[in-house]
Amino acid sequence: MATEHHGSYAPGYKPSHIAHHEWRTAENSAAYLLPHITKRVQEKADIRLLDVGAGPGTISAGFAKYLPNGRVVATDISDKVLDRAREHAAAAGVHNIDFRNASVYELPFADASFDVVHASQVLCHLDRPEQALAEMVRVTKPGGVVGVRESDLRTVACWPDIKEVKDAFDLIADAMEQNGGSGMGGRKLIPWALAAGVPRDAITMTYGTWCFSEPADRKVWASAMIARFKGGEIRERAVRTGLASEEEMEAMVRGLERWIDSEDASMGLLHGELLINVT
Repeated sequence: MATEHHGSYAPGYKPSHIAHHEWRTAENSAAYLLPHITKRVQEKADIRLLDVGAGPGTISAGFAKYLPNGRVVATDISDKVLDRAREHAAAAGVHNIDFRNASVYELPFADASFDVVHASQVLCHLDRPEQALAEMVRVTKPGGVVGVRESDLRTVACWPDIKEVKDAFDLIADAMEQNGGSGMGGRKLIPWALAAGVPRDAITMTYGTWCFSEPADRKVWASAMIARFKGGEIRERAVRTGLASEEEMEAMVRGLERWIDSEDASMGLLHGELLINVT
């Protein structure tokens, strides 16, 4: 879900963070793209779909179920995470999927190789998102579609209104930007696409949300945040660079723990959704 260049995957691969990634499905994280996949399946059965920065592969495996006669290729730069994705696909009974270690900056595929190319929460971690988008367009067939979905961490709506939870979102966004990415990727998708050379009339933009309100969903999301703030790269860099003190990070942990346990808790996060119709 990153590259070896500056702008790498800052959160790292803690088990709790991977568990949060595994919460993501084609339905809750790529609903905007599913009608376009279904349309192409109706027109041509043997669709090829590329899922870039697929992480543990839950979205990829979901896509594969919509392509009974097609095939999914899922890429990431972490072999360990790709192994997890293989295990998930096997457990889900998904067999029309392949996994490959690859950087989004240099996709190892010929021009016009795929009918659909997808990335979720990838471009926000990169220092050259326009180059990544151009590479995704390159491997898409004429008449195909590129779909990209990115969070905008500056748009969180949360209840109870716990200051330390808002501080936690701001810290993650600040850390991403310090690392070369963007905490506001969701609102930057059109300019990134234009910078990649995509004509404006080939772009469709929508917004979607994630909602964490059920107790199990709250725990998955907030536990991943808590693990980042208790230790690891995010905490070390935040303290070292002055983004937050040890005391402030401990306060964020306590605030997130309070939020998990609040019966009336909910959290919504806005996402930009970009479709590129490749010609």
